Amino acid sequence: MSDQEPTAEAPRPPDSKAFGNLLQGLASEMNLLGHDFAAAQGLHATDVQALLAIMRGSTGITPGPVTPSRLREELALTSGAVTAVLDRLERAGHIHRSRDAADRRQVQVHYNPGASRMAAAWFAPVAACTDSVAAEFSPDELRTVARFLGRMTTGLEELRRTRRDDAGAAGADAARGGAVRVAAQAGGGAQAGPDSEPPIRI
Repeated sequence: MSDQEPTAEAPRPPDSKAFGNLLQGLASEMNLLGHDFAAAQGLHATDVQALLAIMRGSTGITPGPVTPSRLREELALTSGAVTAVLDRLERAGHIHRSRDAADRRQVQVHYNPGASRMAAAWFAPVAACTDSVAAEFSPDELRTVARFLGRMTTGLEELRRTRRDDAGAAGADAARGGAVRVAAQAGGGAQAGPDSEPPIRI
């Protein structure tokens, strides 16, 4: 019998199912934190998603101005729903809207810097938790984690956009087919195309 202690076997990396469970757990907890913040502010859960999108645009995390149409696309909402969301956020003091100086027809949405104090007070413990957990890992490990999370975010964004594009194309085809059938049933009049999207109300 050898006096040398057996070498501990290196832990096996989690498989795709385990990774999925971990990511779902993280996403669920972040989502619940957002819901609690919304409830504390008298907002809807969708309002928080819109607010985060506006914050990312206002701080330059995502390029380009934040507009109602951009929010409509990102959150998959109707024009009327986006207007209702922006109205609630504006009444709560989180955002304000302005006309673009170069193109007065375009409305831009801005995050109110003063409102960041409300969000900061709520999410400060989240930042503290992040710092505490990060301190348990080496810089090399953190770089690997950051690269993984960044690639996952990009990959899921691409998947979401592809699915929405496919769904939009299928919906447009169905609408065109329905319009043709309605026109034929009405006596073969001019074929009606799909309804144009209503303008954004501000």
